[in-house]
Amino acid sequence: MAIVELGDGAGALGRAFEQIGGINELNTYERPVVVKVGVFSHKADNHSSVSVVKAIVDSFDRAPLVFLAESDNYQGTALERLQIWRELFTKRVIPVSLSDEADSRRVVLAGQEMRLSNTLFKPNVLVSTHIMRSFERGSILKNLFGCVPSPKKAKYHKVLPSLLADIYERTGGIDLAVIDGTFFWRGAGEFPIRMNTLLVGRDAVAVEAVGAMLAGLKLEKMPVLQEFVKRGLGEGDSKNIEIVGTPLDTLKAKFKGAAKEHAREWRERGGAPKIWASAIDQLINEGFFRLPKKRTREEVRKTLMDRSVPVEGNMNLVVTTLKRRVKKGLLKTEKAGETWIYWTE
Repeated sequence: MAIVELGDGAGALGRAFEQIGGINELNTYERPVVVKVGVFSHKADNHSSVSVVKAIVDSFDRAPLVFLAESDNYQGTALERLQIWRELFTKRVIPVSLSDEADSRRVVLAGQEMRLSNTLFKPNVLVSTHIMRSFERGSILKNLFGCVPSPKKAKYHKVLPSLLADIYERTGGIDLAVIDGTFFWRGAGEFPIRMNTLLVGRDAVAVEAVGAMLAGLKLEKMPVLQEFVKRGLGEGDSKNIEIVGTPLDTLKAKFKGAAKEHAREWRERGGAPKIWASAIDQLINEGFFRLPKKRTREEVRKTLMDRSVPVEGNMNLVVTTLKRRVKKGLLKTEKAGETWIYWTE
């Protein structure tokens, strides 16, 4: 895999492709290309930039069609969220909702039957692109969660590692992985740090692993990554990953410094209380706590994790914020056995 400093998007990506031996095998007149972009919300900025996605699209200049693909979620429909890249749309570059495809294939994923869009399957080329982030569920591999057509994806969180690995195996795998490190999204991601780095490779597991290392994550504590490694779907041991381009040690120091800078700026902006207040208030406003639902602290924790809010080691801050919302009358609470539950009417 290759690591390159990001200048002009197309130029940097082209250099990365050269360093990994080119993409001629993928860039053909016969094979459509599916670019699975990762976008949780079109109202936020934590997604691959227009310039990087454009560089990917332009690199596949022989492909008869290029699909920008996403599925519905509770933040909006796929086509609404794909409007982030609307300036790229042409007769050849087409936005695709993976939730609306009539042409689909029945598959069994993590023991559950569902239908996946035929767009995702070979011989089409599958490209996964997402941001650089410190999120234990990952970036490039977690992006496959957006292949699930249902907007109600929370029910799959308990089987996420096996679900994602099954999607990878059933569809024929990710052919090209691009981590957009224009910005480094750390923690809750309310503000990122510009890093101007691209990670590119044919082995999506290796790209995920190196991105995670740069983000300061411990690979052994990433269940999704470890599931892919266990199945032999890619290389997850940094000692066995060949990296070309910018030296890894140089970037490790750069990202470590960025993390310290982020922590300093985080404190200056108000620190954790502001972040937890914002995250919990958003859940309240979205109706997450609305009856007939009554939410446990564990449900709140898992939901915040899914949104890249830094929960691990910080649940005391989450609980404090919940208590403050109860005192303000924004939430109701009671203890059910050993568990505290919260709701709104």
